[in-house]
Amino acid sequence: MGLTNSQYNAVMRGYEQRQLASRHEQEERVARVYDRLPRVRELDQELSGLAAECARLRLAGREQELAEGKARLAALRREKAERLREGGFPADYMEMRYVCPDCKDTGYADGKRCHCFERARLRLLYAQSNIEEILKRENFSTLSFAYYDDEDVLPQLGMTEAAYMKLVVRRCREFVREFPDKGGNLLFTGTTGVGKTFLTNCIAKELIDQGVSVIYFQSQDLFELFSRSKFGREGQEEAEENCRQILDCQLLIIDDLGTELNNSFVSSQLFYCVNERISRGRGTIISTNLSVDMLRDTYSDRVASRIMSHYTMVPLYGADIRIKKAKRGA
Repeated sequence: MGLTNSQYNAVMRGYEQRQLASRHEQEERVARVYDRLPRVRELDQELSGLAAECARLRLAGREQELAEGKARLAALRREKAERLREGGFPADYMEMRYVCPDCKDTGYADGKRCHCFERARLRLLYAQSNIEEILKRENFSTLSFAYYDDEDVLPQLGMTEAAYMKLVVRRCREFVREFPDKGGNLLFTGTTGVGKTFLTNCIAKELIDQGVSVIYFQSQDLFELFSRSKFGREGQEEAEENCRQILDCQLLIIDDLGTELNNSFVSSQLFYCVNERISRGRGTIISTNLSVDMLRDTYSDRVASRIMSHYTMVPLYGADIRIKKAKRGA
C-alpha cells in the first residue's frame, strides 16, 4: 500500500531530522578531538588537500604521482588513527554515526526503500490512526467469546450469540483479507457494549500492520473537526489538513455515530464524507446504536440510502459486555 504525499513527506522529514542531529553530534565530537589533539586538525587539513590533489592527478592520468599521493594519504590516515588512540578516542570517533547504517539515514538503500523506512511508515500509520494505544489491548489476538452466551438460541438468528459472533469475526477477517479489492465499507449496529468498537479496532490493527492508512474518529470529534475547517474557527489550517486526510485515508472509522449533537450541518457533512469516500473508492467503517430507520430519521433519506446501498450491514446482539465483565470482576 502506498503512502499519501503528506505521509511520505512526514516520513522523509523524520530522516532529515535524523541527518541534522547526526551531523550536529559529529561536529561536537570533531570539535572535542581538535581541542584536545591539535595535531589531528592539521592532519585533517593535510588529508583534505592531498585527497583533492590525488583527484586532479587521476584526471590528468599522472599515475606515478597518483601512487605516491595515495601512499602519503595512507600514512596520514595511520598517523591520525594512532593520534586518536593515544588520545583515548576510538578510530572511528570522528566519523558520522547513523541510526540506520544500511541507508545512512536516507530511507533508501540500493535504489529501494530501506527496511527502516517501512518501520517508520508503520509508526506513522499507527500515530495517525488516533488509536495506537487502544490497539495494543483490542485486537484479534485478545478477542474472546467468553462473554457471549452459548446456550440460548436467539430466534432472529437461529443460533446462539457466541456462534453468531464467531461468524461475524470470520466476516471481519475476510474484510481484512479482501480489503480494498472487494468492497471496503461496513456498518456495525447494535446496542451499547456488544462489541462494535472492539471489532473495528481488530480490523484497524490488522490493516495498519499491512501498511494501510487508517484513521479513527468518535463521531462527535469528527464533526467538530469539520466545523473548525468549515467556519474558520481556531486551528482551521490544521483542521483543513486533517479533513483532507480523513477524505483520502484508505480506511476511515466513524465510531458511535448518533452520539453527536445532530443538526443540518452534521447531516450534510456526514453525507459529504460518506459520498466523497465512496467516489474515491476509499473504505469506511461506521458503528452506531441506531437502527436503519433511526439513521434515516436522524440524518435524512439520502444519507441512509447511500449507506445502505454501499455498506455491508453487520448487526450485533447481546447484553452489555462491560457489565458482564464488571459482575465477574474482570
